[in-house]
Amino acid sequence: MSELTYEDFKQRLTIQDLLIDAGYHLNRRDGLRYPSYVRLDSDGRRIRGDKFIVTGNNTCCFQPPTYKNYNVISFIKEHPELFSEYKPGMSPDRLVNLVCNRLLNHPVEERDVLIFSPVTAAKPFKIDNYELAHFDPDIWATQKRFYPYFVHRGIDLQTQNAFKDHFMLATKSSSDKQHYTNLSFPLQVPGKSDIVGFEERGRMSKIGTTYKGKAEGSNSSEGLWIANLSGMPLEKADKVLWFESAYDAMAYHQLHRKEGKDQKAVYVSTGGHPTQKQLAGMLSAAPSALHYLCFDNDQAGKKFAINYAYSPTAEWKEYVNSMTNPLQRGSGVADFLPKSISDIYCKAENAEIEYYSSKSSGLVCQEDLDAIKHEALVAINEYHKTLEEALPFRKNIVIQTVPDGYKDWNEALMAEVEKTQNNEIDDTLYAERKTSAFRR
Repeated sequence: MSELTYEDFKQRLTIQDLLIDAGYHLNRRDGLRYPSYVRLDSDGRRIRGDKFIVTGNNTCCFQPPTYKNYNVISFIKEHPELFSEYKPGMSPDRLVNLVCNRLLNHPVEERDVLIFSPVTAAKPFKIDNYELAHFDPDIWATQKRFYPYFVHRGIDLQTQNAFKDHFMLATKSSSDKQHYTNLSFPLQVPGKSDIVGFEERGRMSKIGTTYKGKAEGSNSSEGLWIANLSGMPLEKADKVLWFESAYDAMAYHQLHRKEGKDQKAVYVSTGGHPTQKQLAGMLSAAPSALHYLCFDNDQAGKKFAINYAYSPTAEWKEYVNSMTNPLQRGSGVADFLPKSISDIYCKAENAEIEYYSSKSSGLVCQEDLDAIKHEALVAINEYHKTLEEALPFRKNIVIQTVPDGYKDWNEALMAEVEKTQNNEIDDTLYAERKTSAFRR
């Protein structure tokens, strides 16, 4: 039987075939012109922020709020962990061939690689399947093994030592005799001691890319990386810091250490898309703590913070889902406001328009203009006060924003490291020039 090409795959498979195989479900409630597919949690509820929209010709999809199109080939290559055939380190092209041929019921000839059986359930995570190596601050030989995983992130030895009990190198052997080692951050369900998975990061490749994902069978809906550096039991902790990755948590710690700020807290990573079960579990395990949302400074990170920070009633859900900034309750689409507050918003908007119209016309005396401005400010303040009362933050939630100009905390750390290195170079050059001048 002849071997199928990428063009064959694109012509014979639809993007919907791929989304369904990857675990997505048709969202029948969207009411959009084009189909959308969403992921569901273990209770059958939509996972917010994890949705793909299918384009008109059914050959591509994109994930709002970004508009990067994926076809069947690029979707597999950029989301390899969604497919049962994927193994860390395998060739993306090999994965494409395995997935697409399986979906087309087209047998793949056996070569020197393993042919995976069609759609099998993910095996439960077992830590016994891994050979573990730990960081020992007293043994330099162990520290050297971690160097390739931290150097490109700017995370220094002092920070590694602070988190030494919360990461490891985990090596797993595949059935084809290959060995895969990743920097692994153990996942736990809050309040329980068992390790239910790994948040994984690979070494930097020659072309500057790294593997990131979760170990096979990880409990992603409930499991979190939890590094308790507070010095207190979890149930008595007073500060929990939330991040999208363990790297960001360590970067945050290092930045605050260098600034002389307190770093005692419980550091938590969701390992990607945060879930409501992760939040509920940690709120229950650390009921007295303030929970600081330190998610990425991009649209996805802001959306995660919005979904964590607010607990909207049914009439507010559509408006909350339209918000673009967790710190600004007014950042949602006004058309989605409930009727009770929509009238107050319209009153404030009309008053504001009247003021600017009167001001720009030049026909209204200053006394009347001041009165119109006062009425507008009163209406606007009434709207914001009503909005704040109707849409409160969750109890014990605080938003901690990434420094301006940076996507995440690790990017902010890298900029600080580069700045420090440049200053050290400048100081060295100055010292050399000064010595040379004395010699003359």
